[in-house]
Amino acid sequence: GFGQRSGLAHHRRTHTTERPYQCPQCGKRFGQSPELVKHQRLHTGERPFACAECGKSFCRRTDLVVHQRVHTGERPYQCPQCGKR
Repeated sequence: GFGQRSGLAHHRRTHTTERPYQCPQCGKRFGQSPELVKHQRLHTGERPFACAECGKSFCRRTDLVVHQRVHTGERPYQCPQCGKR
């Protein structure tokens, strides 16, 4: 269940096309306010996620995680046909 009514309301938007949060710069719409906040970083240039290894920064945490594999050598995806990573 949901602890708060607002949590349920936000969740219900995932099942609809309702997008009440709009970017003032480009007009793109979002169903959740955190999605809008992340999107706005594209316009502001904010890059709050920095690599501790080399200092390169990213606007999304997922991009930082992918980048960090350059330093660790991790190759998590494998070809199902031949096994190459």
